[in-house]
Amino acid sequence: MNDIAHVTPTFEDVLAAAARIAPHAHATPVLRSRTLDALAGCELHLKAEHLQRAGAFKFRGACNAIWSLDEATAARGVVTHSSGNHGAALALAARTRGVACHVVVPEGAVAAKLAAIEAYGATLHRCAATIAARETRTAELQAQLGAELVHPYTDPRVIAGQGTAALELLCTPERFDAIVVPVGGGGLASGTALSVAARSPGTRLYLAEPAGAAETFASLAKGERVTGFTPDTVCDGLRGTLGEINFRMLRDHGAQVLTVEDADTVAAMRLFWQRTKQIVEPSSAVALAAVLKHGPLFAGQRVGVVLSGGNVDPDALPALFARA
Repeated sequence: MNDIAHVTPTFEDVLAAAARIAPHAHATPVLRSRTLDALAGCELHLKAEHLQRAGAFKFRGACNAIWSLDEATAARGVVTHSSGNHGAALALAARTRGVACHVVVPEGAVAAKLAAIEAYGATLHRCAATIAARETRTAELQAQLGAELVHPYTDPRVIAGQGTAALELLCTPERFDAIVVPVGGGGLASGTALSVAARSPGTRLYLAEPAGAAETFASLAKGERVTGFTPDTVCDGLRGTLGEINFRMLRDHGAQVLTVEDADTVAAMRLFWQRTKQIVEPSSAVALAAVLKHGPLFAGQRVGVVLSGGNVDPDALPALFARA
């Protein structure tokens, strides 16, 4: 494991990441919908990270990691494991600097996401559909190639980069009562915690998590990481195991988890499409679903929601929407 994996990022790292990725990443818009406001009973400000490069917030962290590398390290290339969005983001970020990229992907990953990883120029390496298999194969490649590991959510460079999405949201004139973000491995959530604590400490941070993969909920409730889950959710981007560094950061921040059933997530995804003409993936729609499902927590308040990604296989939409 590279030494940087033991470093806990700070808000200063988020600010440095914002400057570093500015030439490459989009400053995504904040969307509004009077209809959704009425349904939610609050004022929603929807940070449109599905319009980010590579279709997800993941490009922020990947870009920060790639452009943080010294020349000698960059020349050896990078390696990671990913079910889709992080792999595509790292592949694209690596391409912006001419860095070789290797991505370990689990069997059963969304075909459209794998196609995107290859289209951005990365080399795919397949493995069994378990976190253990992914990490083992990644370690083998790292040793074989001498490549730099850029972990999807525990790498502090990635966490700092993900925190720039909330930083942009908090730089708008509005003051937020709450911010809601999806949580899987915890990269976006812990990066958001850094920005919220520094820029708007009175804002409550909620983490939206699928009920079928509620590791973060169980971990924060118990006060220690719970990692024995077998995820069962359509939110394929939220099936990762909560990282140790991410758990510590979220626990220390006092973040609260809201669990959401898949049917509610898919209903929110469909509603968002109908009302805004925007497509987001289930791993993103879970944040909107959490606000709609837990209305009393947000009634009459100003709420920021990070829509984390929009990489959906169009052929899968009819079957997916049938679950709502």
